[in-house]
Amino acid sequence: MRTFEPDSSIVSDIIPSPNHGDRNKGRQPDMIVLHYTGMPDVEGALARLCSAGTEVSAHYVVLEDGRIVQCVPEARRAWHAGVSSWSGEDDINSCSIGIEIVNRGHDWGYPEFPLRQIAAVIALCRGIMLRRKVPAHRVLGHSDVAPARKKDPGEKFPWHSLANSGVGHWVTPAPVVRGESLMLGTISDEVLSLQQALARYGYGVPLTGKYDAATMEVVTAFQRHFRPARLDGVADHSTLSTLQALLGSLPQEATTVATK
Repeated sequence: MRTFEPDSSIVSDIIPSPNHGDRNKGRQPDMIVLHYTGMPDVEGALARLCSAGTEVSAHYVVLEDGRIVQCVPEARRAWHAGVSSWSGEDDINSCSIGIEIVNRGHDWGYPEFPLRQIAAVIALCRGIMLRRKVPAHRVLGHSDVAPARKKDPGEKFPWHSLANSGVGHWVTPAPVVRGESLMLGTISDEVLSLQQALARYGYGVPLTGKYDAATMEVVTAFQRHFRPARLDGVADHSTLSTLQALLGSLPQEATTVATK
């Protein structure tokens, strides 16, 4: 039995989750966070998202065949992002819509995402973006907002296909070539400039001038989303050039001011 009306006309079913609450201070969502379920089967994933006591949920679940299940009304705060941050905000659940994409994830073989599933994700996101006035650059992955903890939706997720349909921010990654790189242990003004650039884009990164483990995690998350050809946490020419191209193509008001 439906306990609420779906927010999207392309929702095929409602399986209500009890795991939600009020958005903090009436914050309206202006971000979409994409996840993979990371479980062996869809039945287990839906049970976890929709069972009391698990303390986890999402607004939508997109199945492999393209069907879309809604679990939490968009007006409510689903519990999908956990400890996370973006552009200075650390209550991502209050400012976002969470979409779980059925995929076994890195711990269970990490299969490709079917085309029908990606088409459904695009259609769902486009509707949310229109309804909620979500700008393209605020369609993000769980790994972007929680780089120390999460890998999803991962390097196989076709962000470029979404961007071609107006969902998400993307530039063609600069090619991977040999050359100077910033890496773990480096202390320099160049490292600080990298950290400031990542922070301007939105990532939560310490501005220390030292290429520490936290910086490496953020660089890896950036690569997973925007330069998936090599995931090594090393800020090579390709990574740095791709980051600068992304910053250069953002609306001016979109960048976060990085401060020491």
